[in-house]
Amino acid sequence: MLRQWFVARAAAFCALGGLALVAGCAGPKTYGAVKFVSRPPGAEVVNLKDDTHLGMTPVLVTWEGEDGRPEYVTVEMHKAGYREEITSFWVNTRHRSRAEAEAEPQPVTVELRKRK
Repeated sequence: MLRQWFVARAAAFCALGGLALVAGCAGPKTYGAVKFVSRPPGAEVVNLKDDTHLGMTPVLVTWEGEDGRPEYVTVEMHKAGYREEITSFWVNTRHRSRAEAEAEPQPVTVELRKRK
């Protein structure tokens, strides 16, 4: 009986240790922000990685990262009467808080061309 109790406790301890190790591998959360602007304004911004709607220009979008590693992003901007534009860039996630990132956003400006 004592042996079973000891084995069960040892297994639980190992499982918790494994979780702590995995959690410890993830670095601290870091943030980056991008201010999307289109000319003319009012274009929809879509993240092509997962087809998520990020907003209508002008829009401020924040990314969450780990250890300040940059993230490569590709977006499409489209507006009725204008050609779609696709642009790619690196989001620098060097800030320690969302507020800090949003205070210093990276600018991404796109000129939309009228359809003929």
